[in-house]
Amino acid sequence: MSSLATVPDMSTASNVTFANTLRAEWIKLRSLRSTWYTLACLFVVGLGITLLSMSSLAQEYESLTAAERQAWDPTNLSLRTYIVAQLIIGVLGILVVTSEYATGLMQTSLTATPRRHRLLAAKVVVATAVAVVAGQALMFAAFLAGQALLAVQDVPNAGLGDPGVLSAVAGGGLYLSAIALLAIGLGTIMRATAGALATLVGIVFLLPAVSGLFPSWLQGLFDFWPSQGAVAVLATVPDPDYPHPWLNLGGMCLGVAAVLVAAFVVFRRRDV
Repeated sequence: MSSLATVPDMSTASNVTFANTLRAEWIKLRSLRSTWYTLACLFVVGLGITLLSMSSLAQEYESLTAAERQAWDPTNLSLRTYIVAQLIIGVLGILVVTSEYATGLMQTSLTATPRRHRLLAAKVVVATAVAVVAGQALMFAAFLAGQALLAVQDVPNAGLGDPGVLSAVAGGGLYLSAIALLAIGLGTIMRATAGALATLVGIVFLLPAVSGLFPSWLQGLFDFWPSQGAVAVLATVPDPDYPHPWLNLGGMCLGVAAVLVAAFVVFRRRDV
């Protein structure tokens, strides 16, 4: 972990405004090498998965039946990189909080900004801004790269102007941003990178994989779950299991908001 840039000097803690706190959080975030390493990994791995998965689809398309070709969704195929990207952007969200606990800087931050809700809110705002930009950039880049590869293979592809395509790509960016916010909440509650990351992996990978083991009265919960109903927004061909994808994503965002509320409560009540 690299050293952090000096936070702007404040004469007294009572004079710290939210704008001051935002600026300090932005300086801290951009000064961490881990921030840039994580963002670089997001794009290298994300686009790498897109290129690998989309480079040999010609044979797969030729083997499809007429009914399967009707369900062919080149947009969704391009955006499958979200599977790994959500974990990487989640790491970024976790580190926004846990990096300060690991280095001991959290005590300094709390001394400079004694209003804890203001400090955490600034972290959330800064991290959300970065996640929105990075998530949307990755989704658009993945879509354009994937469709270019399909065109080279003479396989049906899509354009941003086609019905439902722009909303699917933008929805992918919003989904990744929501995952980053969920990670911030988990990092705040657990205060440890390993624990928060393990919990995030369980939420986005483990629980969806064993969803069939849950009782029927809990099955509806997975309509709004990450990697389940919430990602239906990335498709342009309607999924009969998730007929209202934006409602599903909205439900997931409400769940993320609940985690953030819990994080604010825990953060205010702790000694550090």
